Amino acid sequence: MSDMVRSLSTSGLAPKRQVQFWSDALTDLCGRFDVDPMHASSLEARINYTTVSQLKLCQIEVSQHRIAHAPSRVRSGEHPFVKILFQTHGISYFEQNGRHLELKPGDCLVYDVSCPHTIISPALTRHDVVIVPKELLRERGVRLSKMSACKLSARTGTGRIAHDFVHAVFDEATKLSPYNAIGVADSLIDLLLLPLREADTMFDRGGAEATYVRAQFFIREHLRDPDLSIDQISAALGCTKRYLHMLFSDRGVTVSDHIWQARLQNCRQELETQAGKTITDVAFSWGFSSSSHFSRVFRKYFGVVPSSIHKAQHHSPSPDAS
Repeated sequence: MSDMVRSLSTSGLAPKRQVQFWSDALTDLCGRFDVDPMHASSLEARINYTTVSQLKLCQIEVSQHRIAHAPSRVRSGEHPFVKILFQTHGISYFEQNGRHLELKPGDCLVYDVSCPHTIISPALTRHDVVIVPKELLRERGVRLSKMSACKLSARTGTGRIAHDFVHAVFDEATKLSPYNAIGVADSLIDLLLLPLREADTMFDRGGAEATYVRAQFFIREHLRDPDLSIDQISAALGCTKRYLHMLFSDRGVTVSDHIWQARLQNCRQELETQAGKTITDVAFSWGFSSSSHFSRVFRKYFGVVPSSIHKAQHHSPSPDAS
């Protein structure tokens, strides 16, 4: 199963202890910050958080305060994260690299945690946060070296869909198997990046990295097609098969292996979650044309036969069982 939901709160602590406690909580999540309650008599703060694969999902509520990742705090290699923050209550003021942004409920902020920044909240605020390792974004064509803070809307369109999905993932996180968590995390990242792609910001539209990202996206969209091939992918992307082979081989895998591995991961996810389907149904729905071939490659990839996972799912106790 995925990680549990953890909760931390400054309630009941002495005022001086509250600030240090909250600073320690933020440090454990994504890096060291200075915390200032701005002359308030106390700092009332709480956080619920969990992890889904490599992502951290947080629900945060804090009274009047200021947090800062000051230049003096910056160290090479620290804070290797990007934060995607959804403001749900109150107003906050964000500053980074000379940019000043006002955040209201319905706004979404995307920013590099490693760069010095300040967030001031004059009164109670609530926000949902997804903390994403930078490496996962580089794989998807995000130009982190040129990244600047970006404010988007989560009131409508892809921003709202992304925020709704964040809520759903948080609610279901503890029920996910490790393999399901990986798939859900990948889907969540792709969905969170949709508003940024629409805004045409922070993405490398040309070059090898962008083509590789486009190839991965095309493969995911056509993974159930048993005729999916490198010919089909190269034609859709407007590049040569040789170039595609080079892009994937540079990452230690062939195009064919990437396709079959993705199919196997999806098959395992369905076997773990959909007991009503037969092994053959699952295999054929993800592009396999032979049950014996599917069982053979499944065992080679995962170290277990698909029937063992299928049986475990059938014999798992009912949630209503006492």
